[in-house]
Amino acid sequence: MGYFKQRYEELDKAIREKRPMIHHITNYVVMNVTANVTLAMGASPVMAHANEEVEEMVSFASAHILNPGTLSPHWITAMLKSGRKAKELGIPVILDPVGAGATRLRTDTCRQILEEVRPDVIRGNQAEVMVLAGEKAKIQGVDSLEKGETPIEALRTMARQTGSVICVTGPVDYITDGERTFAVENGHPMMGFVTGTGCSSTTAVAVYCAGGGANAETCALGLGVFGVCGEMAAEECRGPGSFQVAILDALYNAPERNLGARLRIREV
Repeated sequence: MGYFKQRYEELDKAIREKRPMIHHITNYVVMNVTANVTLAMGASPVMAHANEEVEEMVSFASAHILNPGTLSPHWITAMLKSGRKAKELGIPVILDPVGAGATRLRTDTCRQILEEVRPDVIRGNQAEVMVLAGEKAKIQGVDSLEKGETPIEALRTMARQTGSVICVTGPVDYITDGERTFAVENGHPMMGFVTGTGCSSTTAVAVYCAGGGANAETCALGLGVFGVCGEMAAEECRGPGSFQVAILDALYNAPERNLGARLRIREV
C-alpha cells in the first residue's frame, strides 16, 4: 500500500503541474460530467468530434478516449480517424465500450476499433468486456447483469491477444496487462446511482495514463483514486444529487485529503 500511496502522490503532483489535455470522443449523456472530472483531477478536457478536425486536435492530446455511448455514422468515422492518428503519434488510446453486446451497431463498432486502432486500454464493465472477448454475457442497455466472479484468466488472455490493458470495473475492479494483475477495492455503491460514473472512471484512467503511461499500474491508480473519491463523496452527501457535487469536490481537493492513505490496491 505504501508504494501506491507514494506513486499516487508523484503522479497527482505531475498531472496538476502539467495539465495534460485529454481528448474525448464521447457520448452526449456524459460530456459535461467527464469534462468536469478531467478539470477536477488537474487535467484539461476537449470534446472534439468533427471529422474535419479530430486528427489535428488529437495531436495536441496526452491521452485519447473513445466512447461509443451515443453512436452516429460520422462519430464512428471520427473515432477511427482520431484513434489511428493518436496511435501513430504514440498517444495512449482508451476505449470505453459502452453497451457492447446490447446492439449489433455498438458491438461491431467496438470490434472495429479494436481491429483498426488497437487501443492501449479497454475500460468497461464485465459484460461489455467479455462480449469483446468473444464470450456470452448478460447486459441490459449499458448495464452489466453479470453476478458471478470476474473471470480473471479470461481477462489475462484477452490482454495478451489484444495488447491492451484490460480494466473491468465492478464491486472490485480488476486490471491486467496479461502478466501483472491488480485488484482495486475502492469505491461505493452510491456510484451506481449517478449517470456517468463508469465513463468518469475511464476519464480517471486516461488522466493517469497521460501522466504515467498506459500500463496496468497507472490504470489501477486511476481507478483507485476515483474509487476513493467516491467513498469520500458518499460520506458527505445526502443522495445522488449531492453526490455528484461531492465527488467533484473530492477529486479537486484530493491533494489536501491524504487520499493515498485510503488506496486499496493489491496485486493478484
